[in-house]
Amino acid sequence: MLTRNIIDKFKNITVLCVGDIMLDKFFYGEVERISPEAPVPIFRITKEKSMLGGTGNVIANLASLGIKTKYVGVSGDDESGILLESFLQKTNCDYELLKPENYPTTTKIRMIAGNNHLLRADKENMLKLDSKQVQQLKQMIEKEIQNSDIVLVSDYKKGLLTLETTQMIISLCKKYSKKVLVDPKERDFSKYSGADIVKPNLKEFELVSGEKFDTQDENFKLDIKKTALDVMEKYNIKNLLITLSKDGMMFVPSERTKDAVHISAEAKEVFDVSGAGDTSLAVLGASLAAGINVTDAMKLANLASGIVVGKLGTACVTPDELAAAIDRANGIHKLSQASKIISVEEAQKIIKDLKTKGKTIGFTNGCFDVMHLGHIHSFASAKNECDVLFVGVNSDKSVKHIKGENFPLQNEKTRSYVVASLEFVDYVVLFDEDTALGLVEKLKPDVIAKEGYKIENWPEAQKVISYGGRAVELERIEDYSTTAVLKKLDNMEQAEKGENAIHA
Repeated sequence: MLTRNIIDKFKNITVLCVGDIMLDKFFYGEVERISPEAPVPIFRITKEKSMLGGTGNVIANLASLGIKTKYVGVSGDDESGILLESFLQKTNCDYELLKPENYPTTTKIRMIAGNNHLLRADKENMLKLDSKQVQQLKQMIEKEIQNSDIVLVSDYKKGLLTLETTQMIISLCKKYSKKVLVDPKERDFSKYSGADIVKPNLKEFELVSGEKFDTQDENFKLDIKKTALDVMEKYNIKNLLITLSKDGMMFVPSERTKDAVHISAEAKEVFDVSGAGDTSLAVLGASLAAGINVTDAMKLANLASGIVVGKLGTACVTPDELAAAIDRANGIHKLSQASKIISVEEAQKIIKDLKTKGKTIGFTNGCFDVMHLGHIHSFASAKNECDVLFVGVNSDKSVKHIKGENFPLQNEKTRSYVVASLEFVDYVVLFDEDTALGLVEKLKPDVIAKEGYKIENWPEAQKVISYGGRAVELERIEDYSTTAVLKKLDNMEQAEKGENAIHA
């Protein structure tokens, strides 16, 4: 049975990642007109974001779970390479990089207008290492592997993991008795010969086996097992773990007498599958390194993948999210809102940790005494400006001082729980002051966002701007305000009194 103490074991392990690392860049904006120069849309950029991609996303997921992580690979000695290294440093990853001359850091640029993905532009060259560089790579890996508990090989087919280098990595793993897990891209699995586990998705498995599988067929598990055993025997692979998307995952050991293990996927609304395979590899590898059996490791990886596909864009899973998922899997349902309501001191620690991981911290605030559509719109808009949104909520003492003894209508516990219940809100912090300026000074968010305030007359915004952050004036939805709601309730009360008087 999965328990929360599995996550506690992660802090005691070290994982070495080897594979193709890249920089993911996202440009967000809007298209309002067509160019007069050519029949193409004009994309106006309003926000941009960069993060680790490829094997870097495996590293980011490991770091997010508090796992000590090492990386050996290749990047360019260019502007993108410098940014890539800064992200590796923020994750506290120990890394060794080869930097071949005139080799550009692999960079994926995506342009997104609203919810529409307009264009992806790739900056990359196929890597070709000479014999001297291969020897340097071997020395780097041999140095790092000795103090690692497991090795994860993430192949994105960019040239680092050739037949020669992949077999060299697997040989070093055997030499130092380290398990090696491979996330493959090649159709020819001879490259991965000798690996402990190779983790193809169903499409990749179909390509390497030359067979097609219908996951709705009642015999599909037996069919996959039979074919998997043939593939493992042909390519000298110890075990196969085949991810089946919405149908979960299936582990097939090479011993023909052992049963295959099938884990069903969590039923979940899918927003984006980007990076789900990287999350699965990270959690599976970490679990096995921590001494967890294969079945439980698969269950945990499956839970982690289910979390990230419910997020937009390439994302990581946190220990709290994974712990909550374990509770749900065990039938334990807790009020998740409570864990989102934190003290100022807790918020400062969390923000410090998030910033080391390259996350953008957002902030907004208010009394939120009578929740309405305007508030919901503001929270959603504020979350679009950041990775993690903190919301300051005025305490009862603060509201009484601002609005009078008849307020708030709902106490601070109720108001905090309602705000924390919203999916857009990551953390809630209560404050006693009349304004959120003191809280902003303590939290130092990267972005502050609120509707109804002009930046020049908004002290909290001026404070954020003063240390290099951004202030965003959010668009107001008309006819929605606490005052309007209270006025409508008052009118209803007066009408009801009049109706009663008539009947009396």
